[in-house]
Amino acid sequence: MQSVIDIQWWQLAVFSLTLIVPYYINMHYQLGLLKETVVSLVRMTLQLILIGIYLELLFDLNSIWVNLAWMLAMVLVGSSAIINKLHFPRHIVLIPVALSLVAGLLPLMTILSLGIIQPEPFYHARYVIPLAGMLLGNSISGNIICLQSYHSALQERWPEYQGALALGASPSAATRPFVQEALQKAMSPILATMATTGLVTIPGMMTGQILGGASPMVAIKYQLMIMLAIFVMMSITITVSLWLVAKRSISVEGKPQVSLC
Repeated sequence: MQSVIDIQWWQLAVFSLTLIVPYYINMHYQLGLLKETVVSLVRMTLQLILIGIYLELLFDLNSIWVNLAWMLAMVLVGSSAIINKLHFPRHIVLIPVALSLVAGLLPLMTILSLGIIQPEPFYHARYVIPLAGMLLGNSISGNIICLQSYHSALQERWPEYQGALALGASPSAATRPFVQEALQKAMSPILATMATTGLVTIPGMMTGQILGGASPMVAIKYQLMIMLAIFVMMSITITVSLWLVAKRSISVEGKPQVSLC
């Protein structure tokens, strides 16, 4: 298979002229998204360039301690991104969310590195960092959906929870319907993605590997591996974070420790 075809910076600059289409739509329908769009595009460009420079340095160093430190930073940034989208107080969700990401990431990365891919060395940054990023990135959206749904259920169905307590249910049993609903909503997008992968969509990892020169069958095996890992990772993280948040957000007396107004 041929090696990846490089793209020149001037070619990217010319291609960016296609942004005139969303610009026209924004102006025509007066969406008021021009400033946000420009800021997002500039941030994305700068961040990608900086991470490209950093990853090249990271690949050259290829140190297990640097890799672990970078994954820890990814977990902290991911936890912050989740918390910023939630209505829970930071002190209630910070530790549960961070622990859930670690609980899902470390075991899966260990299995993938030592048992499946087996790079030399096993902590090779070229494999570990991108895989960890894909797992964390998908888990962030799942956690946001899950915890937002749980919080909304508490707001909308608080009398139902109080009624269950009055009938003798424990706080965990009384919140079980809310937990079930939150987990179902969080799992629905990844299940839909899995059901349409290969038929409706060709995922980014598979596309990237094919463009990079890998054979389609090798790319398919990697894509299957990462989709399974994402599904398992999301299952672990949303369950652990929701379980811990549910315990911390409801007091032993059955009163909320968060504002439900």
